[in-house]
Parts: sequence; structure tokens; C-alpha cells
Amino acid sequence: MIYILVGLLLGLLIGYYSPITVPTIYAPYVSISILAALDSVLGGIKALEENSFDINIFITGFFSNALMAGLLAYFGDRLGIQLYLAAIFAFGVRIFQNLAIIRRSIVNRLFFKNNKK
Repeated sequence: MIYILVGLLLGLLIGYYSPITVPTIYAPYVSISILAALDSVLGGIKALEENSFDINIFITGFFSNALMAGLLAYFGDRLGIQLYLAAIFAFGVRIFQNLAIIRRSIVNRLFFKNNKK
């Protein structure tokens, strides 16, 4: 678990301090892809907490979710429909659900070690 958090922190620091900029025309596609990737990362952490993590599922889900979210936003933009708003809503709901499950699992593990479910 600590390796995941260190990797996430390291990735955020590298991303923040790197001189790479995204052109504004690609910003909606990149932002929705980042949301999809964050959803996959939190889903992986949730799976770790539930002892059901599979690296193959995580890797394929990470890249396919990010790619499909970017493509969904792109094709929606080409059709004149703001499909990225639906993706933002869906990923936002899943991110907060995963965070709640992770938080509950960590709190139960840290504070209620002796209690049985």
C-alpha cells in the first residue's frame, strides 16, 4: 500500500514540476482521461483493501478507461454533444464511492482491529 502512495506522490510531483504543457484545444480530452485514470487508481486501491486486486485487470482497466474516456469526449465534441459532462459525472460518482469505501476500510482496520464483522 505504501508503494502505491509513494508512486502516486512521485507521479504528482514529476507532473507538477515538468515543463510539459497541454494545448488548450486538447484540455477537455486530457482532463477526462486523467479523471478516468484516477478512477482506475482508486478502484485498484479499493481492490487492494478488499484483497481482490489483480494487476492484469488494473493495467488493462487503467489504459482502456483513459483511452475510452478521451475518445468519448472527442467524438462527442465532433458531434456537437457535450458527452464529457456525462463522463465527468460518472467518474466523479465512482471516485467518491471508491474513496468512501477506502476510508471505511482504513478506519476499520486502524481503529476497530478487535471488532469482528
